[in-house]
Order: sequence, then structure tokens, then C-alpha cells
Amino acid sequence: MGRTSGVKAGAMAALALGGAGMAAPVRAGSSAQPGQTVGLPAGAPFAVGLYFVNTSSFGIRSTEPRGTELNINLPSFIWATPWTVAGGRLQFVVLQPIAASSTRGAAYQSGFGQTLLAGQIAWTLGEHVHASYLLGAYLPSDTRIVIQNAVLHQRFAVTYNGDGLNLTAHALYGTVLETVSPLGTAYYPDFLNLDLTATKKFGKWEVGPVAFGSTDLPTRNPAYKRQGQVAVGGLVGYDFGPVNLQAYVTRDVVQSNYGGRDTRGWLRAIVPIYKDAEAAPLRPVFGR
Repeated sequence: MGRTSGVKAGAMAALALGGAGMAAPVRAGSSAQPGQTVGLPAGAPFAVGLYFVNTSSFGIRSTEPRGTELNINLPSFIWATPWTVAGGRLQFVVLQPIAASSTRGAAYQSGFGQTLLAGQIAWTLGEHVHASYLLGAYLPSDTRIVIQNAVLHQRFAVTYNGDGLNLTAHALYGTVLETVSPLGTAYYPDFLNLDLTATKKFGKWEVGPVAFGSTDLPTRNPAYKRQGQVAVGGLVGYDFGPVNLQAYVTRDVVQSNYGGRDTRGWLRAIVPIYKDAEAAPLRPVFGR
């Protein structure tokens, strides 16, 4: 879904490699990993049912001298309820990120990330045009390799899915409730991510370009160096019937204060656990 989330790659690596005993504040970014919802029709409602969605990625950022490796796994459950709110499908999301980071050749540090609990409303606005809004929170975490403080999280998505297309723009916005980590070793800014998808289906196959960007929002901390990136890539997917698989590769074309560009491979599985075949699809909000 534009429905899954995790740990921002640069923040995760900085915290994992920085350690809790650093004298200077560690740079840290968003709770939502940039690019994690690429390929998903995030604005469109799910059919009534329960779904398991897992997005995994492995990347290497070209930091000196050896580069930084980061592996993130984002298992989530999505319940698309039979209930509607203001004409949109009510959906609930639970996500538990798992991440591991290392300087290349060194031992990995790993742990659970912040749990995301969220509710979402997804509308069918007209023929093949959809929009969604998600509101939730990343819960506090005592794992020092990820952001530790609570984050209010919102997502806004628009999707067009006619003629086998998936044209989706998905904005992910986070408000950190406390900007300094419990031990004072990291500073957490608010963040804004944008995931973009433009794929086309050919039978069971799906191909097309993808892109994403992320930025820390302005802070009142003059010593903080804001992080940001823009990455582009391509996606290939195949629908096996009940299970849909997607794979994509992305590469930073612009980065700021990460120390190097990230090259990342992604793999996603969407597995319906239960679907209500008798549930009627949503009626369009406009043109009923």
C-alpha cells in the first residue's frame, strides 16, 4: 500500500554507526523510509479483506571510506473493512519494521524499528480515479539504531488506474513530538517524502519508471544539517494470482548531507489472507 512504512535509510545508518556515546548530535531523519510505497496504487481502496504486505530492501550508500550497507524489512497487515466513512473505505494498518546496518565488512547491528499504527480512508472519486488519507503514529522505540521518539504520521495519495496504468503520487508527512532523543545523542526533524509511480500492466506483467524524494523540514536547530535525496529507477512486477510480486531498483541522483549516494534493490509481496468475494466495490463519490 502506500500503506506501508519504516525507517529512513540515512537516519537508520547514522544512528546504527554513531552509537549512543557520541559527543555531537547524530543526524537523523524520517521514520518513513523514502521509496517504500513506490509501485503501490496508494490512493486506491483495497477490496474488503485482510492483506499481508512485505517490502524489503537492501542498499549500499557510497560513504567514505568503505560505504554503508542497510537492509530494511517492512512487514505489515492491512485490514480493508466493509465500513465506509464519508464515502470512502475504512482501512487499518499495522507495521513492524526490522532493520540492520553496517559499514561494509563490519558486523551488522540490527533491531526492531518503530511500530506504526494507523487508520486510512480511501475513496473512489470517479472512474479509475482514487484518493486516500492516512493518519497514525509511530510508537516510541528503545532500539537505539532507529528513531526513538513518537511521530505523528500522515499520508496523502492520488491514483489513476485505468487502462492497466498505475499513476500514483504519494506524500508522507511526519511530525516528531519530541525533537531530541532520550539520551540527547540525536536530533529528529519533521520530514516530508514523495513516492512516484508510473507503471503499465501487460497481462500479468507490470513495468515502468519510479522515483522518490525526501527532505527534512526546517528546524530551529542551527547546528542541524538537513538531509534530502532524489532517486529514480525502474520496476518489474508479476501477478501470480493470489500473490503479487514486485521488484525495483533505485539510485540517488541528488543527495544532501548523507555522505554519499544510495543504490538500492527492493522486493515486495502482496498476499491476500482473506477476501470477501460478496462485498460490493465502492461507488464513486462523484457521478453516482
